[in-house]
Amino acid sequence: MGHSFVELVEQIIYPAVKTTLYMVTIATIFSAIFGFMIAILLYVTRKSGLHPNVGVFTVINTIVNVIRSFPFVILMVSIIPFTRFLVGTSIGKNAALVPLTIASAPFMARLFETSFESVDEEVIEAAKACGASNIQIIFWVVIKESFPLLAQNLTLAMISILGFSAMAGAVGAGGLGSVALMYGYQNFNDSIMYGTVIILIILVQFIQFVGNKLCDYLK
Repeated sequence: MGHSFVELVEQIIYPAVKTTLYMVTIATIFSAIFGFMIAILLYVTRKSGLHPNVGVFTVINTIVNVIRSFPFVILMVSIIPFTRFLVGTSIGKNAALVPLTIASAPFMARLFETSFESVDEEVIEAAKACGASNIQIIFWVVIKESFPLLAQNLTLAMISILGFSAMAGAVGAGGLGSVALMYGYQNFNDSIMYGTVIILIILVQFIQFVGNKLCDYLK
């Protein structure tokens, strides 16, 4: 390929790692924000929720299920006009944030909803008996009690986004997925292709390690 090892790392691998970390970090933040809001609405409006509303729950639940039914690559391609409308292009790391967020937010919403549902109903009833409002119950009981599981599920979601980012890289977003395909697979260079796999494994291990430590701290 005409690259020394140092040039390969400095000019190809290192920029790809930075791009991947950028996409994963920003997409995780946006997905967590939207996913958290969706999860709250699902939890509150469900049949046994703090403020049941069948209509609102059904609409949100259906939208979440529909988006989650799309394979990520198909979703990314199908919303290209929307992506181009938001960021002015359908290629690059910033463009990839749109499908990454749209695909990940419903997934996070389900994980967060499960975290909220893990809170003991007796604790919620006790808070109601003390005169706590629904807002107080949500923020001072439900969310507080589910912190460890929220951290665990956020870690799981972040690892999934890392996988999505690799797929996005294969179709023009850049990052490690792009390096593995362009410099590895298409050039029959197994060292680069499997090298990027090893880097992805290391990133997954690091994210899981930090997530486990955070979960232990919150318990």
